[in-house]
Amino acid sequence: MKRIRLKLIMTTLSIIITTGIFTACSSKTEITQNSPKSQLKGSITASGSTALQPLSELGAKNFSVKNPEARVNVEGGGSFNGLKLVLEGSVEIGNSDVYAEEIEGIDAAALNDHKVCVIGIAAVTNKKIKVSSLTKQQLIDIFTGKIINWKEVGGADIKITIINRPKSSGTRATFKTFGLDGNAEVIGLTQDSSEAVKKAVTQNDGGISYLALSYFASGTNRKDLNILKIDGIEADTQNIINDKYKIWAYEHMYTKGEPTEITKEYLDYMVSNEMIEGIKKLGYIPISEMKVKR
Repeated sequence: MKRIRLKLIMTTLSIIITTGIFTACSSKTEITQNSPKSQLKGSITASGSTALQPLSELGAKNFSVKNPEARVNVEGGGSFNGLKLVLEGSVEIGNSDVYAEEIEGIDAAALNDHKVCVIGIAAVTNKKIKVSSLTKQQLIDIFTGKIINWKEVGGADIKITIINRPKSSGTRATFKTFGLDGNAEVIGLTQDSSEAVKKAVTQNDGGISYLALSYFASGTNRKDLNILKIDGIEADTQNIINDKYKIWAYEHMYTKGEPTEITKEYLDYMVSNEMIEGIKKLGYIPISEMKVKR
């Protein structure tokens, strides 16, 4: 009888011990599965192109949701300033609308290029102009001062007012290269941001300037400006994809050397499938959809 009772006790203890081991293992497995692979901590800054700023900010916001202890600060200032700051080591990423090699005073050999998308740029005028399309040569002649009144291209009898971005602007450099075939613009007025350009164009009856198509993504800015066709071709996604509309450029995020930690993870996220919807919604074009390369 004693032997039977001892056997029962030993069996019960064995069951308890075994159950405990499995429970512990199960809990350990659950913790391992639910724990993040690595916890990114700290902050970085991306500075430069205002044309790329809306997308950079969206990426930073989404990235912080995935990585609560990692922060990406986004600043404007123009492509030249972004590249200058990243070369100095003041920021981790320099956003640019143009290749670093194209900007005088920038040591492109020290930088790594990370293309994130494509952006189109459109010539825009005041609503009173009543001109829907210009030829490429007319556009060049307007910005170089050969055409000085809108009546010369079929518009109202209004003097033309040129409104430029600063020389540090990648949007200006892209427009000059692909819209004006490299011809030097007249001085005109200068505005620091897309919103300032819009305000200046709407306040000057003869105003003409240029804006990245991302600025019109929400639709609210289209009603205030006249977006010009060039040689009858509209500045839209499909025409850019097929290279029918020529005024477009890659958007770049430059780093000094190979990116690491938060910078690398953020750059990877910017070109991930998770960002494609946001890229399109904000008026940019995924590089994978382009039919041509530059």
